[in-house]
Amino acid sequence: MADYDVYKKGEQWIGKRDDASRASIVADTQAAAYNATRDLSARNGGGEINLHGVNGEIREKNTIAPAKDPRTSRG
Repeated sequence: MADYDVYKKGEQWIGKRDDASRASIVADTQAAAYNATRDLSARNGGGEINLHGVNGEIREKNTIAPAKDPRTSRG
């Protein structure tokens, strides 16, 4: 599970994994960046997304569930 941040950089909204050096998502709106980052996180096993406002402060945190349960047994 990886954690991501969605924040504004210049005129673009960025979705970036915490341990990455480059942005995973670049979008024109915060909503588009969040939705794409949420989908990416779900495909990669879930995690936490910190949504930053235009002032840079975290305004919302969301936990994304795993895309699929890795357990193959019932129960």
